[in-house]
Amino acid sequence: MADTTETLPLTADKGRFSETLERVRRSSEYVVMPILALIASGILFSIFLFALGKSPVDFFSLVWRGGFGTSFSWQNTLARSAPLVFTALCVAIPARLGLVIIGGEGALVLGGFAAGAIAIPLIGVVPSYVLLAVMLFTSMIAGGAWIGCVGALRHFRGVNETIASLLMFYIAVSILNFFVEGALRDPSDPNKPSTAPIGSENMVGFIPGTDVHWGLLVGILLCGLLYLLMNRTTFGFAAQIAGGNLRAAQAQGLPVGKLMVISCAIAGACAGLAGFFEVAAIHGKANASLIAGYGFTGILVSFLARHNPLVIVPVAIFLGGIAASGGLVQRRMDLPDATVLLLQGLIFLVLLVSETFYGRLPFFRSKGAQ
Repeated sequence: MADTTETLPLTADKGRFSETLERVRRSSEYVVMPILALIASGILFSIFLFALGKSPVDFFSLVWRGGFGTSFSWQNTLARSAPLVFTALCVAIPARLGLVIIGGEGALVLGGFAAGAIAIPLIGVVPSYVLLAVMLFTSMIAGGAWIGCVGALRHFRGVNETIASLLMFYIAVSILNFFVEGALRDPSDPNKPSTAPIGSENMVGFIPGTDVHWGLLVGILLCGLLYLLMNRTTFGFAAQIAGGNLRAAQAQGLPVGKLMVISCAIAGACAGLAGFFEVAAIHGKANASLIAGYGFTGILVSFLARHNPLVIVPVAIFLGGIAASGGLVQRRMDLPDATVLLLQGLIFLVLLVSETFYGRLPFFRSKGAQ
């Protein structure tokens, strides 16, 4: 009898251990597949370089050196990563409801423009911290309202959110151009249409000891907060149910429309923050420099991170490093600066193809499914 009672705990422990290993094996698919997609992208891009008569080894070594090889490279990479974190969140949050938002660039542009425009009558009138606070909240409201409209169009009119968000990007650019080339143009800058500069005394400073502005730290904290929101609250749980089965969520009485609009508004506010930091920490004014493609690269960041806010940060740093190396690649290998954009596009294409393999590879499937 004693031997039996001693054997039962050992059997139970062994069963729990096997169950844990099985769970790890199945969930590892979400780590292994993106890594395999990156490797496949590297191989395909190497073939492309061979066709041009260039060395893939030289290219990737320059990418490493330009993005991560020195202290200067790291700071350049981190500075480029900050807007990618915000725009990736603009994709990741609505993705929990099954929405594909690709117009984060529009919210960034409009948020940056709103921040630059609201600052004009306040410069020299209010303290710097008040000015920056007003600019920050204005950019969030502008971006949130912009992408929130996409969610409202999807819910009330059945308009596809992917197409709507993309088309609204062009509207946001037109709004920016209309004002910076017209009523809000700074007459002291005849070369490039811009709003009036906010002044160096009103700029967001750098993290001590670095040339990286505080936007990166804000983005990291925001990723943590939104992870808790989407994974530890009833709002996030409801969004996950709606994303898994929309009809089932409606049958359970969940406010699906409200969830769509709020999620899109949160997403747009994140992209609007990216615009704020581009104006208040980089350019000092709103102009066409806001249209830098961060919103579109953020789509790749979010998909590569599997829409997980915590994973967005390292992925944004990785892709920020690739973007930061473009100038070095251009100088050393006589390749266009857009070569790194081609690499990013190839990664995105291979990543989309890899989505078709989820749940189909025997190793990652549960024993019952095999």
